[in-house]
Amino acid sequence: MKLLNRSALSVRPTRHFVEWINALEPTVGDDDLTLADVERESTVYLIPEMDTPESLEGFVRERYLEILETELRAWEEDERQWPEAVDWALFQRFLQVEHSYLAIDLDNEAALEISEVDDSLLLETDQD
Repeated sequence: MKLLNRSALSVRPTRHFVEWINALEPTVGDDDLTLADVERESTVYLIPEMDTPESLEGFVRERYLEILETELRAWEEDERQWPEAVDWALFQRFLQVEHSYLAIDLDNEAALEISEVDDSLLLETDQD
């Protein structure tokens, strides 16, 4: 077990986000995604260690657009299909953020690897 020098943000969708997802490809009846379905796809972001609510709020406000765009892109690559205003208000409406002060790696066997996220590589993987 290794203590990482990071905090973590868990980003979970709200029902408004799920409604947007379902509106992308309207279905009839039971084929719509539920909040529970989409929550299983939630994301955890490792962030610098944050020990006060003020520092966390400042960091989230500074990086909200990057997080929001990543979450939108996970469901729809075509930005023309995104909500008209991709801003702080949409972030607050679409996402819930939970902060964890500590990040602990329970994998004692595999070393942590760092790689840059390349959207084109993610898109290629999704199409395979």
